[in-house]
Amino acid sequence: MDAAEPVWHLYSSPGELAEALADRIADALSEAISLRGLATLAVSGGRTPVGLFRALSRKRLDWPKVTAALVDERFVPPDDERSNARLVRENLLAGAAARLTFVPLYRPARTVDEAALEAARAIAGLKKPFDVVVLGMGADGHTASFFPDAPDLAALLENRDGRQVLPVTAPSAGEPRLTLPMQTIRAARLVALHIEGEEKRRVLTAALAERDRPVSAVFDRAGDGVQIYWAP
Repeated sequence: MDAAEPVWHLYSSPGELAEALADRIADALSEAISLRGLATLAVSGGRTPVGLFRALSRKRLDWPKVTAALVDERFVPPDDERSNARLVRENLLAGAAARLTFVPLYRPARTVDEAALEAARAIAGLKKPFDVVVLGMGADGHTASFFPDAPDLAALLENRDGRQVLPVTAPSAGEPRLTLPMQTIRAARLVALHIEGEEKRRVLTAALAERDRPVSAVFDRAGDGVQIYWAP
């Protein structure tokens, strides 16, 4: 299957983008619930999605039928200020959206490898493909926890063993990470890449042209294409 062309959705402000993407996600989740009785969502962390999470939490949905997971996570406790799980709890799990089922990736194991094995059991139990996966991207072209300086990046992207959750170490990551594999990300019914700022637009444009950065792998053989949501 050839890669489909990415689709750009351009907005004048982060707030306008957040509302539009929240509407798109809510529509996809509602459709999944109507067709299959449940919906699955995987979201990313960082500063960019805070407004999106808050906008999404206000949408009218049958939230008890939604299960949300993380695309990736730092190997830090859930009360750490850098925890993506904490970000989700504080910004998405609010109001009616607090009734969704949240499946974190972090596990209090001795090592990130052990944590990945434990998290994999929980992720394996989720209905796939995910209905929606929302990605972010760093200025270095990383997405999820696929960093350019990861020593085993090619093997991580290939994931020959078919692991449900991968441990990642990279100097630029700051601490060990846990991530969903690229196969799971690309298989989602809706893959949305949420980025903001001129610098990230330039990075993504170069990645699409040169196919030489981790984020490029998202666009290779993604069935229905990737929906890019950008605001300055």
